[in-house]
Amino acid sequence: MGRNLARKLIESHLVHGEMTPGAPIEIRVDQTLTQDATGTLVMQELEALGLDRARTEVSVQYVDHNLLQADEKNAEDHLFLQSACRRFGLWFSKAGNGVSHPTHMQRFGIPGKTMAGSDSHTCAAGALGMLAIGVGGLEVALAIAGRPLGLRMPEVWGIELTGRLPAWSSAKDVILEVLRRHGVRGGVNRIIEYHGPGVATLSAMDRHVIANMGAELGATSTVFPADAAVRDFLRGEGRQRDFAVLSPDPDADYDLIDHIDLSTVEPLVAKPSSPGNVVPVRDVAGTPVSQVVIGSSANPGLRDYAVAAAVLKGRQADHSVSVDINPSSRQIFADLTKMGATFDLIASGARIHQAGCMGCIGMGQAPAVGHNSLRTFPRNFPGRSGTAEDSVWLCSPETAAASALTGVITDPRDLGIEYPCLELPEQATVNTEMLVAPLPTDQAAREKLVRGPNISALPDFPALPSKIEVPVLLKLGDDVSTDEISPAGARALPFRSNVPKLADFTFGQVDDSYASRARETGAHIVVAGQNYGQGSSREHAAITPRYLGLHAVIAKSFARIHWQNLANFGVLALEFTELADYDRISPGDVLTLDDLPNALRSGPELRIRNITKNEHYRLRHRLSPSQIDAVLAGGQIPRLAQNRPDT
Repeated sequence: MGRNLARKLIESHLVHGEMTPGAPIEIRVDQTLTQDATGTLVMQELEALGLDRARTEVSVQYVDHNLLQADEKNAEDHLFLQSACRRFGLWFSKAGNGVSHPTHMQRFGIPGKTMAGSDSHTCAAGALGMLAIGVGGLEVALAIAGRPLGLRMPEVWGIELTGRLPAWSSAKDVILEVLRRHGVRGGVNRIIEYHGPGVATLSAMDRHVIANMGAELGATSTVFPADAAVRDFLRGEGRQRDFAVLSPDPDADYDLIDHIDLSTVEPLVAKPSSPGNVVPVRDVAGTPVSQVVIGSSANPGLRDYAVAAAVLKGRQADHSVSVDINPSSRQIFADLTKMGATFDLIASGARIHQAGCMGCIGMGQAPAVGHNSLRTFPRNFPGRSGTAEDSVWLCSPETAAASALTGVITDPRDLGIEYPCLELPEQATVNTEMLVAPLPTDQAAREKLVRGPNISALPDFPALPSKIEVPVLLKLGDDVSTDEISPAGARALPFRSNVPKLADFTFGQVDDSYASRARETGAHIVVAGQNYGQGSSREHAAITPRYLGLHAVIAKSFARIHWQNLANFGVLALEFTELADYDRISPGDVLTLDDLPNALRSGPELRIRNITKNEHYRLRHRLSPSQIDAVLAGGQIPRLAQNRPDT
C-alpha cells in the first residue's frame, strides 16, 4: 500500500523514533506561531532557557486575543512581546493586523512545512498541506530554540470527501458533521487527513475552517493536500513561489477510514455547551436568538463574511438581535470593504469590530444571561464567552445571517431567497506594513525586554517530594476544558502574565472556592473524568493550579496538550486502570503515594492508597524517562537547568 500525506510529512521531518502508532517520535519544526494570550509565557521561557536567537525558519508572534485596552495591562504586555521579538529574532504582528491562523496562512504558510503553535487551533495551517500541531508554550519555546518536537506517533484517519456542497451548506457544516458523528474525543491521538475528489471543490479557506476545528475533535493535527486550490490561494497572496504539489499516494493506506458525501451535508448547529453537541438546524429552528457573531479563526475567509453580507444586503436584522462582525484580518476587512460588502453589513444594523479574536476568547461581546448567542466560532464551552451562565451555539455564516434576519434560529434554506452568487477578487489586498521583521543578530543582542508591573517572573516550582500524602480538593466530571480550569474573558486574561493574580481565577467556573481553599490547604490532588483538559492549549491551566499546590491529577483520560503541559510544570498526570475506581474516591479523601521516584521509574503502573477509606487503586502513567525526570524536578525548566554544563 502507498503512503498517506500525513506519514510523508512526518517522515520528511523525523529526527528520532519509529512511525508506529503510539510510539514516541521527534520531528523537526520549521515554523512556530505564538499569540498574545500564550506568548508572554513563551517569551519568559525563552529567557529562562537562555536563548540567543530563534533557530527556526520562521517564528511569528501575533497580537490578536487581548486587544481590549480597558486599562494598561494588555498594552504593557504588547510592548513586552514586541521587545521580546526584537531580542530573540521573531516576526511581530501588531494588534489589529489579524487573527494568527488566517494571517499566518496568508503571509507565512508553506506546503510541506511543519509548525508548532502555542494555540490549539494551529492545526488550521493543515489547509495548505502543512503538518501544524498545537502544543503548550514550553514546547514552542523549545522549538524556537532549535529542539525537535516530541509526541506520540498518531494514527492517520482518512476521511474521503466526494460530491459537492449544496446551496446553503458550507465548510462549517462539514466539520460539524464530523463532530456529530464522532464527538469531541473522536480525533484523540489521530491526524485527520481529508482526501478524495470532493476536496477539489473546497477552497483553501474552506479547508481552513475544517482543519481549524479538528482541534475540537481532540486531533493532533489535520492535513489536506496541496493542489490547485492551494496554488490559487498562494498566487492571490503574491506568494506563488511557495507552492509545491503535495498529495497522498493513489493507493494510500489509513489506520481508520470514513466517508462524507458533501452533497448530503445539511446546515448544522452545535447546541450549548459543547462543539460535539451537533444537530440539524431544522431540529432547533424557532429558538429565539439575541446575538449573532460572525468571525473568528473558525470562519475567517473573505467568503464567510461576503456570503453573510449578501444574505443581509438590503435587509434589516431583527430588532431583537445584536449582530457583531469580527474581521479575521485587516487584509480581509480591506477586501470586504472594496467589494462594498462592509456597507451592506453596516446598513443591516451590524456592528463592525476590530480584526482579532474578540468574542471567541471572551474579550468583549459577552452575551446576556438567559439569552442565546449564535456564533461562527469553534468553541462554546461553558463560560468561554465571558458570561458565566452563557448559552452559545455554533453554526455557519449562512445560518448566522439567516437567524439574524428572523430573530430565531433559522435554516437558511427556509428563507425563501436565492443562494448568493459571490464574485471574490482573485488578488488579495496584500499589506505587510503591520508585520515587523526580526532585527539583525548584532542589533537584537543589545535589545532589552520591556516589562510592565503586571508581568511576573515564571514561578520557581520545587521538586515533588518522594512521598505524596495529600487530600482530594476537587472532583470533576468528563470533558472539563482548560477554559473551565483557567478561564478566558476580559476579567482574567489581562493577568495571563501575572501568575499569582491569575491563580485567583483557577477553576472559578466550576468551583469559585477552589483558589482560596487551595491556598489554605497547600499540596493537593484533583480527580477528573474523561478527556480532562480539552480545548485551549494555554499553559496557565497547568501553571496556576500548580502554583496553588496541585501535585497530581488522577483522571480517566487526558486531552493531549494539557497532559503535556502538566508534565512540563511538574504535575503528575495519572490515569485510572479500572475506571470504576473513579466512583470510589470522594472530595476530602487523603491519598498517598510512597517512594514516588521508584514507583514512576519501575514501570507504567503504580498503586495509590486512599488512607481515608483504606483502599488501594491501580493507576498508570504515560511519562517517558525524561518526562519522569522533569515531573520529579518540578518541571522541564528546572530539569534543563540541572543539566546545563554551566550549572
